[in-house]
Amino acid sequence: MQGWWWRDPYFMRFMRREATAPFVAAYAAILLAGLASLALGESEYNEWLEALKSPLSIAFHCLLVAIFAYHTVTWFAIMPKTMPPVYLGGKRVAGALITGAGIAAAALSSILIWILVSRGAP
Repeated sequence: MQGWWWRDPYFMRFMRREATAPFVAAYAAILLAGLASLALGESEYNEWLEALKSPLSIAFHCLLVAIFAYHTVTWFAIMPKTMPPVYLGGKRVAGALITGAGIAAAALSSILIWILVSRGAP
């Protein structure tokens, strides 16, 4: 039974998608560390912000962007298979349209957040 999922492409895709979970947990820990540093005061928070500017942190965040993009695409790709059928004007909405709309919404919201964050705090 060991390695049974290696023989089926469906399970390989599933396992790749699930392998993103530790990275999501790691990013959650980074954000929690920021929240904890904020609770400790301005100097601690500023130290946390400086740590985020290190080359290792920037490289890790670039890796996270790629991993989260993969997770997002695969998540929306399975959505039409896991949700009840959607009808619009009496016709069933194609799965590709649902997937495309989800990916487009994720991309647009990410771009909007990037723009807002790039402007900096008022």
